[in-house]
Amino acid sequence: MGRKAGLILVAWCIASIAAEPVQAGDDRLHTNPSATSASLAEHQARGVLRARDKAILSSELAGRILAMPYADGQPFDKGEVLVSFDCSAYRARLKASQASLRVAQEELRHTRQLASLNSVGRFEVTLAEARQSQARAETEVYAVQVERCEIRAPFNGRVVQRLVQPHESVAAGAPLLEIVDNASLEVHLLVPSSWLGWLSPGQSFRFVPDETRRPLQARVERLGAAIDEGSQTLLLIGTLPGDASGLLAGMSGSAEFGDTP
Repeated sequence: MGRKAGLILVAWCIASIAAEPVQAGDDRLHTNPSATSASLAEHQARGVLRARDKAILSSELAGRILAMPYADGQPFDKGEVLVSFDCSAYRARLKASQASLRVAQEELRHTRQLASLNSVGRFEVTLAEARQSQARAETEVYAVQVERCEIRAPFNGRVVQRLVQPHESVAAGAPLLEIVDNASLEVHLLVPSSWLGWLSPGQSFRFVPDETRRPLQARVERLGAAIDEGSQTLLLIGTLPGDASGLLAGMSGSAEFGDTP
């Protein structure tokens, strides 16, 4: 009986210790690693790098592609020719319209001379002026078509993908080339809408791309204009430091905000 009573006493002591309440200032609360991790996770978000300057270049006219000097992944400078078309037919039409314009100009000059001698009336002069205007308009149209025979780079960048190949014939509006400028990258994050209480443009945060694992000190550039009703998230767009290198559009990573209330 003495042994049984001792066991009962030990069990009662253990239960008393387990039931003891944790005080607000108890050190055990501050050294709990899971609580620290949860606090950090509250101010982390996933994001992706996106380029401000990117485009899918399309054909503005129907024709056969003569050359595409840049292959997938190659860099180019602004203003360089990315796609050139066989424009012999368009150039021939331009020459014909230019000749028609010269004829119309000469006809108008001659008609005005006759009008000054009262040999023709005002109607003939007006008609000659209209023919000249029509010939000039046609010339301008063909000049624009010839100009579109070459597609030039709108910005410095790299070729993401060729969507057609040289010597293929394409229709007007057909996509030709996807390009991107990896020097104009931004960080796009979806953050909880509850962060609006302390987020503001100009605020700094740490972004670590999964592919490089090199931390980058980014800055909040602007916030989205609306909150997604389903997920209760908001778009945040951040800028990267000017010396950031080795980054590509599409890289993803984690953002961490410090010094939050």
